[in-house]
Amino acid sequence: MADDDNNQPIIIRRVHKGGHGGHHGGSWKVAFADFMTAMMAFFLVMWLVGQEDRVKEAVAGYFRDPGKFQKEGGAGVLKGSVGAIPSKDIKAAESGSKSAKEFVPSKEEKQKLSSAAKSLLAELERQTEFKKLRKNIKMQMTSEGLRIILNESESSPAFFEPGSAKLLQKSAVILVTIAKELGQLSNRVVIEGHTDASYGGTGVYTNWELSVDRANAARQLMEVSGLYEGQIREVRGFADKFPMIVDNPGDARNRRVSLVVLYKARERLYDQIEVGNDLLADIP
Repeated sequence: MADDDNNQPIIIRRVHKGGHGGHHGGSWKVAFADFMTAMMAFFLVMWLVGQEDRVKEAVAGYFRDPGKFQKEGGAGVLKGSVGAIPSKDIKAAESGSKSAKEFVPSKEEKQKLSSAAKSLLAELERQTEFKKLRKNIKMQMTSEGLRIILNESESSPAFFEPGSAKLLQKSAVILVTIAKELGQLSNRVVIEGHTDASYGGTGVYTNWELSVDRANAARQLMEVSGLYEGQIREVRGFADKFPMIVDNPGDARNRRVSLVVLYKARERLYDQIEVGNDLLADIP
């Protein structure tokens, strides 16, 4: 029996711990996903580097305040999406020539505004006061639109009392007539006030205040005399900084109020205000 026990074959049992034999290669998927994520981030950075400054600012603005973008419904800055940059600005960034044409009035619009100027002149000629002030009124077609200039004279006040923003009665009739005609147009209006260099002002009331007050006085009268609500786009005061008679800044003709009837194409320039980054936000 002892010999039989010694001659028994030795059996080695291999125990396989199951559960993971068929999935030993899954780790490469995680590594590949990390690689693809890194590549996507890399290409996004490279894409952003080549974009216009406005696009970069929009992306930076999103990460500073993403809630604002979500509230306004922005979907991003990729082409075809609705983002923080208006589509017309993106097109302008893509093509400078298209941007330039955007602000150039058409031939039809020029003709329409020129015809309006002739109609206005015909209406003014019916007014008795216009005959007295004809030399003080000028009409010009400019790149902005129709410019109507009402300037003073050396001999006697034409539109405002000297050193004051109080309108004279004869000038009020002219402004009312102009307002009735311009109110029939859909074009927006800008009113400018100018003084000459001879008025030094007293105390805190200078050429700046006088020029603005005269332009504003014209606005107030015209808005109740024919202009529709919102037709006035801007009221400006230039003091004596832009004389009409350049060689003589003290000339009385430099005291004037100008009414600019804007081309539709030019209105877009006035409706845009460029907004940059807040420099104080980066100061701790």
